[in-house]
Amino acid sequence: QVQVAESGGGLVQAGGSLRLSCTASGSSFSVDHTDWYRQPPGKQREWVAGMTGSGVTSVTGRFTGSRDKAKNAVNLEIDSLKPEDKGVYYCKIRGLRNSRGTIMQFDRWGQGNQVTVSS
Repeated sequence: QVQVAESGGGLVQAGGSLRLSCTASGSSFSVDHTDWYRQPPGKQREWVAGMTGSGVTSVTGRFTGSRDKAKNAVNLEIDSLKPEDKGVYYCKIRGLRNSRGTIMQFDRWGQGNQVTVSS
């Protein structure tokens, strides 16, 4: 069964950088459209970035994306971390691309990763 696996959270000093990764474990198809969300303490989950084959959009230029084709993973990279970046970060893989280039709807969440920023 294909599962979404996340990694990379942790404790980071303000001003530092962090990379979060998201993979479709057990899938032979390529991870394509992926959204990233953040849930700050005591608040609702909010969208922070989206990645497609065309590029990355995000709520701030401090959030960028990259792909690791060898690991079939997409990464969210956060620069210049601020205390308000603290929260649980989730990825949601929206689509997988097969060998013919066809994108198949997937829509599954990762387990979430805690990011804590120390000031």
